[in-house]
Amino acid sequence: MNEKVAFLLNQQINKEFYSAYLYLDMANYYDAQDLDGYANYYMVQAQEERDHALLFLKYMQINGLKVTLDAIDKPDKTFTSLEDPLQIAAEHERYVTALINEIYHEAHQAKDYRTMKFLDWFVDEQMEEEDNADTMISRYKLFGQDPKGLYLLDQEYAARVYTAPSLVL
Repeated sequence: MNEKVAFLLNQQINKEFYSAYLYLDMANYYDAQDLDGYANYYMVQAQEERDHALLFLKYMQINGLKVTLDAIDKPDKTFTSLEDPLQIAAEHERYVTALINEIYHEAHQAKDYRTMKFLDWFVDEQMEEEDNADTMISRYKLFGQDPKGLYLLDQEYAARVYTAPSLVL
């Protein structure tokens, strides 16, 4: 495998684990606000990101690549309003999309079709993640300022359950 592609794949493991930490931080924030549904939503999101990291790790192992686990940065975001985590999550998902696109680009340059095929799932996943994040912002802006609307949104997010990624290696 191309050295740069392998390096970026390995870096992505750390980025996915950081994403899990960031979403755990958001879950903690909402829990402190007694918004258990929002806390649940981001707890599930953290589980998804952890599993994404493990998918990258497994892909590297299957391809005989050395995996290096780096330290995971502490989330550095400060939340001062209920909307802050929503905005930061949307921004973060766009950042992750850019990371996936960079790996895909390098794999394409290296004619690494196996890695491109592996990344196809993540490209689709990121489209869904960005859409979900943007929808949460829109719905909060429409309904979240009203206590009853916020309550109903919180109840909806409380119903979210974790579903393991459908990508099979």
